[in-house]
Amino acid sequence: MPFDQTVTFLHTNDLQATAHFYEEILELPLVRDQGVCRIYKTSQDAYLGFCTHLEIPHQKGIILTLVTDNVNIWYEGLKAKGVEVTKPPIHNPKYQIYHFFFKDPNGYTLEIQRFDEALN
Repeated sequence: MPFDQTVTFLHTNDLQATAHFYEEILELPLVRDQGVCRIYKTSQDAYLGFCTHLEIPHQKGIILTLVTDNVNIWYEGLKAKGVEVTKPPIHNPKYQIYHFFFKDPNGYTLEIQRFDEALN
């Protein structure tokens, strides 16, 4: 039986810089401000939270993937806002995805991707 929602919580040292990035650059809706945590809606029933009191994870092992059919629009929009993207979107035949990567202010890797065949 599937769950109703998902929330992924991650550590941040700088909640203000994180808030600016997720609210102003990615334009995600802030759904809850808990003082030391801010929670953003990423899709219909999925959320991403950043908290100052959590343990610092090993950032190299974390990829936050945001799935959309509009990969190129996101790429152009993020570039226009000054986000450093190392290379334009590419098709990855091994994983059957079209995607690109960038970093948030915390050093987490974010990926914008489209699956060749939608997950359902």
